Amino acid sequence: MKKTSSRNISRRRFIGTAGTALALPLILPGCAAGLTRRPQPSNRITLGVVGWGMQGPGNTKSFLYEDDCQVVAACDLDHEHLQHAVDTINDHYHNKDCAAYHDYREIMARDDIDAVMLAVPDHWHELVATEAARHGKDVYGEKPLAHTIAEQQAIVRAVQAHNIVWQTGSWQRSVSTFRKAAEIVRNGLIGKVTHVEVGLPAGHHDFADTEPALLKKLASLPEKVNSPVEVVPGTPAWNLAVTPPPPELDYELWIGPAKMEPYIESRVHMNWRWNYNTGGGQLLDWIGHHCDIAHWGLGFDRSGPSEIDGHGDFPPAGAIWNTCTKYRIELKYPQDITMTIAGGYPDISEGTKWIGTEGWVWVNRGGFEGSNPEWKRYKDLPENLRKVRLYSSRNHIRNFLDCVKSRQPTIAPAETAHHSAIPGHLGLISMLTGRKIRWNVEQEEIVGDPEASKLLTREYRAPWKLS
Repeated sequence: MKKTSSRNISRRRFIGTAGTALALPLILPGCAAGLTRRPQPSNRITLGVVGWGMQGPGNTKSFLYEDDCQVVAACDLDHEHLQHAVDTINDHYHNKDCAAYHDYREIMARDDIDAVMLAVPDHWHELVATEAARHGKDVYGEKPLAHTIAEQQAIVRAVQAHNIVWQTGSWQRSVSTFRKAAEIVRNGLIGKVTHVEVGLPAGHHDFADTEPALLKKLASLPEKVNSPVEVVPGTPAWNLAVTPPPPELDYELWIGPAKMEPYIESRVHMNWRWNYNTGGGQLLDWIGHHCDIAHWGLGFDRSGPSEIDGHGDFPPAGAIWNTCTKYRIELKYPQDITMTIAGGYPDISEGTKWIGTEGWVWVNRGGFEGSNPEWKRYKDLPENLRKVRLYSSRNHIRNFLDCVKSRQPTIAPAETAHHSAIPGHLGLISMLTGRKIRWNVEQEEIVGDPEASKLLTREYRAPWKLS
């Protein structure tokens, strides 16, 4: 059970006297009301932030502008990133109170911290999240839920065992156009769903802007190098790309449970996602967004595919960036529904499209179309059509904070994030093994393929161990 301190008792007694508006059923618009007046300090949620790379700063700034939340600590393995985090937080509050930590375990051990925001590379998700759960911290964590299915299962077990509130950063669920599209499907307005298209990005994107410097360094070589996908171990290009880690980064701890590999700037900050040792490429980077919405519209938040057949284009396995650049995955779901997940195929538009016997609807960030043009004009589905009412959240961060107080499930709990990412993980396993995968949804195991089953987990580098 969640560890209870006098601080938590005081905060939850306050919640108990604040009315019942936050304690609504999961399918209704619960956990979204918030407080109308600035709370007393004793009623504020204290928050620690772990990770200040790409998602961390934006997430943290959203928390800073919520009056009933106080960010009190920051953690990062890069001293420059950590200093930026502390300065940003202190500048907002006009004080010097934010504590700085190098080791995430120290921030979890603080009894005066209620919740944590986690924005770390995929290969760290399981260890940091389960540590937070063991210390009774509620968690706002990024997607995908973890680097492997076994790690995701460990997170779900920890969340349930310690009774913490979990919100995944699958924020599209808190955007009205995505909810409207899902409700159109759930209310049968396109008839029986027969097929779903989930379009994701392809290739790589140099988020940290390190590629130009790398290619400039390699320009002196006789053979021209055009991309990090061409740089492999044992070549002059590789030897030039490998450098000592910068003094501000604890690279040994940054690698953590992953296989130790030489430091290359182009696959650390932000670009770690293009190396399978630490990330999952575009497929796993985005599966927790558009496949998450696909499942929401199908009512499959606790379900998944039974057959998965994936094909992809890969760089050399040892290349600096080695994640799949183009992929197409065909899946079979319950109720005779099929799904295509694809990146780099023009016939599959980015976003989520449900196709039914009586129509279709497609939604993406900034885009919405349907077989009935009238649907596009709706801000929300009209009440006379909304027999099935999906969980309504207007602000993802706000939803998390309200649920920390009410102890009700968030709009994107750990169990949902787990099932939303499973098709991506299984699709990758199918691509890596070169064959179709059969999946037992209830037992959460690959059927009849011991070799493929080994890819459900990964070996941890000592002394780290899977929870």
